[in-house]
Amino acid sequence: MVATVELADGTLVPTLGQGTWHMGERGADRRREAEALRLGLDLGMTLIDTAEMYAEGGAEEVVAEAIAGRRSDVFLVSKVYPHNAGGRKLVAALERSLARLRTEFLDLYLLHWRGSVPLEDTVEAMERMREAGKIHRWGVSNLDIDDLEELGPALADCATDQVLYNLEHRGVEFDLLPFCQRHRMPVMAYSPVGQGGALLRHPALQAVAERLGATPAQVAIAWTLRQPQVISIPKAADAAHIRLNAAAAGLRLAPEDLAALDAAFPPPRRKRALAML
Repeated sequence: MVATVELADGTLVPTLGQGTWHMGERGADRRREAEALRLGLDLGMTLIDTAEMYAEGGAEEVVAEAIAGRRSDVFLVSKVYPHNAGGRKLVAALERSLARLRTEFLDLYLLHWRGSVPLEDTVEAMERMREAGKIHRWGVSNLDIDDLEELGPALADCATDQVLYNLEHRGVEFDLLPFCQRHRMPVMAYSPVGQGGALLRHPALQAVAERLGATPAQVAIAWTLRQPQVISIPKAADAAHIRLNAAAAGLRLAPEDLAALDAAFPPPRRKRALAML
């Protein structure tokens, strides 16, 4: 059973969702990827995160296949390129994403990272799209506290900040995560199991996993979920990994497990630049 977290508007979303980075890059893989996402929906991971950047829209097309006939079951998230994040460009980018996803609206639309478009222009365009019913809420990705504070009163309408958060990258714990928690803004953790497999080969993580009868990836996912107001969005493109990810939602780390991981991956003691992939 996947737990839920409450957004500021009262909407409940699962704390464990599905990422889609690198999906849609090979046509031969798309059917398997869509089937994996559908299985994830069956297992309660009904939040799906994608972006126009992923395979230049290819991931959105995979998601469309996965959610066909099941749109009402899904909390659908996509992201806009920074150079498209204002005015008519945002409207056009959103329409392209909606067409690829074969849906009339997004549950959440995010600024992928900050670019040259002023944040106030992005917020203005997002709000117009919300009023038009094209999106139900908006948020940001890869923004630090100073960026969020620049939103001013609009911060109250920012649904989430999606950031890199895993055992190797804990900088957000120093100030950004507490800031978002105070503002009732869930943080969405991307790449919770790291990139390239180095994290999953770490002896400390493997030792905890062995003690719990779990995989290192499951422990890494469960570790992100130990925090309140965190949504974790691991990506899996096959049924076996999807089932393992879903099972991670029920994994509980004991104090000694957390202590061992803290020793191997120390929490931040000072402000760090926001890590990004």
